[in-house]
Amino acid sequence: YDSDRMLRAVCGAGFSATRLSSTGGFLRSGNKTVFLVVEDDRVAPCLKLIEQACKPRLAGEVDPAAPEFAEWFPAGIHDVTVGGAVVFIVAVDRFERFPPHEADDA
Repeated sequence: YDSDRMLRAVCGAGFSATRLSSTGGFLRSGNKTVFLVVEDDRVAPCLKLIEQACKPRLAGEVDPAAPEFAEWFPAGIHDVTVGGAVVFIVAVDRFERFPPHEADDA
């Protein structure tokens, strides 16, 4: 829900991003998976941009009468929280680009 806003923010700040389409399990709706390669000293500013762009909010409804939700919710319609982000921070020992990007040679 927030991927376009988040991508504008991080790319506008000079970060490079790769976006993939993915499908979530719970609501079976489309998601976006975004990969960012960020230098150690720029992780905190990047996380701040993600936090500002990705806000959870109530939207849509789930009908728990659907068999896949029956054991999780009592009868009735329930609001669902959407938006926000899940961030994994992983140290990368090596990163290469083929062919090398012009900025890599500078």
